[in-house]
Order: sequence, then C-alpha cells, then structure tokens
Amino acid sequence: MAAYIVRHAKAGDRDEWEGDDRLRPLNKAGRRQAQALAESLKNERIDKILSSPYIRCVQTVEPLAAALQLPIEPRKDLEEGAGGESVPRIMQEFTGRNTVLCTHGDVVEELVEQLIERGLVSRARASNEKGGTWVLDQQDGKIAHAKYLPAP
Repeated sequence: MAAYIVRHAKAGDRDEWEGDDRLRPLNKAGRRQAQALAESLKNERIDKILSSPYIRCVQTVEPLAAALQLPIEPRKDLEEGAGGESVPRIMQEFTGRNTVLCTHGDVVEELVEQLIERGLVSRARASNEKGGTWVLDQQDGKIAHAKYLPAP
C-alpha cells in the first residue's frame, strides 16, 4: 500500500499575510497546482485523504477529494511543527489503505531526512517543493520504497 505525502501548494507570502497564518489560502499558482495534483492522482486507488487543518493544505487536496468523492479528514498531527515522525505513525494507523496526507514543508523536510538516514533516498534526490508529493510504499508495516513526484 502507498501513502502520498503532499506538501501544500503555493500560498501567498507568509510575511505579507496579515492574519492568522492557519487561514492563509492558496494563491492563483497554488490553485492551479491543486487542480493538476487532482489530475495526476485521480486514477490512483486512494482510500483516504487526510490533511493539516490549515486552509492552504485543505485547499490543496479539495480538487482531488471532489474528483474521488472522498471527504478530507483534518488531522492536527499534520500541522506545522508536528514533526516528520508523524507521517510513519499515521501510515501505521492506516496500514493496508492508500492514503493522501497533505502537510507542511517542515514536516516533509523532517520526513525526507529520515528517508535519507534509512538509505531510501539519496540526499542529491531529496526534494521538498510546494505542491510536490512523496509516494511511500509500505511493506510489513515499514516504509520500503520512496519516490518523488515533482510539483505540477
């Protein structure tokens, strides 16, 4: 089974946003990325869509959720600061299911560091761009393979 770890699409500049950062939405480029993500994943057999409750994460997976007719389940353990270990923990929770997890750059960065340490990804191939997706295959309850899908 696979987990698709999506870093939220482009959302305006954090420094220019005047308000609660959890409410910062995708910008025009980010909305295009979200649509393209839905196109690229709509034919995958996805059972669950989980997301940080931050607006930019939810908006990133909304087109995919609509295409697959699946609800988006908000998860605090995908918020900024949740740490990279939250992803494998969630994957364990949903063993046997293909899941999409939309989260933030810091969480993805820590996750990729773990993948590098385990020898699943070379540092030269480690990417973490907004809208990018890591596909993690699970075998015997552990991450066995990692592949990066560049941001659309």
